[in-house]
Amino acid sequence: MIDIKKATKVFKTKNNTIQAVDDVNLHIKEGEIFGVIGYSGAGKSTLIRMLNGLEQPSSGEVVIGEDVISAMTRANLLRKRQKVSMIFQHFNLLWSRTVAENISFPLEIAGVPKKERARRVAELVELVGLKGREDNYPSQLSGGQKQRVGIARALSNRPEVLLCDEATSALDPETTDEVLDLLVRIRDEMDLTIVLITHEMHVIRKICDRAAVMENGRVVETGPVIKLFQNPEHGVTKRFVKDDINDEETALSFEEVREMFPTSKILKLGFVGSQSKAPIVSQVVKKYNLDLNILSGNIKRTNNESYGHLYVAIDIDDATLEDLRQELAEHAVTVEVEG
Repeated sequence: MIDIKKATKVFKTKNNTIQAVDDVNLHIKEGEIFGVIGYSGAGKSTLIRMLNGLEQPSSGEVVIGEDVISAMTRANLLRKRQKVSMIFQHFNLLWSRTVAENISFPLEIAGVPKKERARRVAELVELVGLKGREDNYPSQLSGGQKQRVGIARALSNRPEVLLCDEATSALDPETTDEVLDLLVRIRDEMDLTIVLITHEMHVIRKICDRAAVMENGRVVETGPVIKLFQNPEHGVTKRFVKDDINDEETALSFEEVREMFPTSKILKLGFVGSQSKAPIVSQVVKKYNLDLNILSGNIKRTNNESYGHLYVAIDIDDATLEDLRQELAEHAVTVEVEG
């Protein structure tokens, strides 16, 4: 569906050269929600703007369907943007237009007849949950409602791809979850491919199928979301995951545990899917007649899978630890020794 091939983007200023995107290769499947996460300056905004031609790569290609975006004429690119639509962090609404008029605006530009525009606007108002707000102006709406108008406007021309540029970062947590749930429903009902960029791992965890992690213009890790959470490999990914599960207090308690139980090992047990709800650890610990102290635990959900971890302090020799590790591995439970 979408192929980014050896894409680079270099910005030249009077005194400096900035490589915002550096040799990025990604394949995004039709119908999936694909996330790109990175800290400020990672290059993710530049990358997503390449997908609809708002930025042209300095080298490499961006291909959507059969079209090489970077090689299209301006006229063809404008038509393509009707099928590769975008929603923005700060809504980008026309403040002198009502909700209905904002949603209708892309249809007017496309030359859609008035009756058909009215019918489509009514459908979209219903879809995004704004019925009764059609005649309100943006100044009369909450942040979440404004973003719903932005989503409806982006869907007006029945796009195939929806790009989301930090679409929830200006919203409170509860409204963020409502907008994310709406995006998932829209993907399912309209058979869309969604590409979103964010600096919030919660967004990736909640709705994405796969994700790429960026740092200094490069993609440093990519894969299914459950893999990124359960087994992050790059340091940046580990930081994002740690922030999402709030492990800071656990890290502090490790030092206290080592003082209280100097002979204990601290283990992190990881679970995926149905195993996170089964008493596997309890059964195995009883089998080996071990005593353990539970330090902390967490179970969360991605868009289609649960995962979790449990930190324990346990007196165990190396040989028994290896037996324990192998037996738990048979039940898809991972064991890491902390420190």
